[in-house]
Amino acid sequence: MLLGLSFTTQATTTLKIATIANGDMTIMQQLSASFEKAHPDIKLEWHVMDDGELRKQVLSDMNSGKANFDVITVGTYEAPLWGKKGWLMPLDNLPADYNVDDLLKPIRSALSWQDKLYALPFYGESSMTYYRKDLFAAKQLTMPAQPSWDEVKTLAAALTDKPNGVYGLCLRGLAGWGDNVAFLTTMANAYGAEWFDADWKPHLDSDEWRSVLKDYVFMMQNFGPPDAKSNSFGQNLKLFSQGKCAMWIDSTVAAGMVINPQISMVADNVAYAPAPTGITSNGSHWLWAWALAVPQSAGHKADAEVFISWATSQAYIKEVAHTVGWGAIPPGSRYSSYAEPHYQKLAPYSARVKEAVESATPEEPTLFPVPYQGVQYVSIPGFDQMGDAVGKNVSALLEGKMTVDETLTANQQAVTAIYQATAK
Repeated sequence: MLLGLSFTTQATTTLKIATIANGDMTIMQQLSASFEKAHPDIKLEWHVMDDGELRKQVLSDMNSGKANFDVITVGTYEAPLWGKKGWLMPLDNLPADYNVDDLLKPIRSALSWQDKLYALPFYGESSMTYYRKDLFAAKQLTMPAQPSWDEVKTLAAALTDKPNGVYGLCLRGLAGWGDNVAFLTTMANAYGAEWFDADWKPHLDSDEWRSVLKDYVFMMQNFGPPDAKSNSFGQNLKLFSQGKCAMWIDSTVAAGMVINPQISMVADNVAYAPAPTGITSNGSHWLWAWALAVPQSAGHKADAEVFISWATSQAYIKEVAHTVGWGAIPPGSRYSSYAEPHYQKLAPYSARVKEAVESATPEEPTLFPVPYQGVQYVSIPGFDQMGDAVGKNVSALLEGKMTVDETLTANQQAVTAIYQATAK
């Protein structure tokens, strides 16, 4: 019999994390061993999904009140809506060294409800124009410091060389509220169009929307690649990197990819410009962040907050820089990243990205005052359904299955019906 000895075991918490399959999250998983080493009582269980499956799974859990995950990945669309509903834990007791004031102000605001933060960003983005310096020089063309949509149309016409496989302009065509509708809404904002007027009446059949759809279809059919209706971010990134797009308007996340010679054939000939404007610059470029949040239904909220604080901290960004390189740090989240000389040197586009994020106008997304916020989306319940419906109609228009007038009518009817159903 042994006397005077006691044996204790340390309880281990397993955090279930629902996240999206992208490069930044892959790096986070690779570096998470250091978090587990520093917190031996916490183990991480990753559930990685594509965009659509993640939204479907997490929304289902929120609606049912189930605690399937301790940490969920949400965007700027969900965070304030779900914070308002009481579905997410407010993050108002973060450690002092987290330095909340270092978060880019528009990103922080977009993840808050009534000035209270409900999710922490691991990266942020806006949109901008990518273009080929060599093709512009060959045609003796100059990209304006702030291009308008009229100027983009003129440039695209001059740069299109279909016999040689060069398309003047590549844009999103794949149906979905986060795909063609995200892009198209920024274009609509610039044209003075809006989803709702000041009295919450849907405005999808306005003259401004008619101009948007006409120009969008004209540019896609005359200056875009074949089968453009199937192209989203990934397809257009590949086309641009293969030298097949003279211009491309999309997420700032692509900035580092298109100048990476390992994946881009045109790495030495890429330049950047702001997203095009029209009669207004309000809402002309989007604002988005993928962020980590803790459901109120989570079983391990305290430990979950410890994890998301680590995963979105300045210390984590420095760990990525040390392990993978400054060019691989998650962009668009912290001021300190953009003040880092190493990042400025390795990411010549960094100032342009920071400017795009900081100048986005989610609180004033259109020419005239509207009752909603959000640039490429409307921050109300049901917009995901509205956007998907509009996206399918626009895709049908692009295929020639619907006319512009039929599309306008169908969009107006769909948005009206969904709004009335969800506003009850």
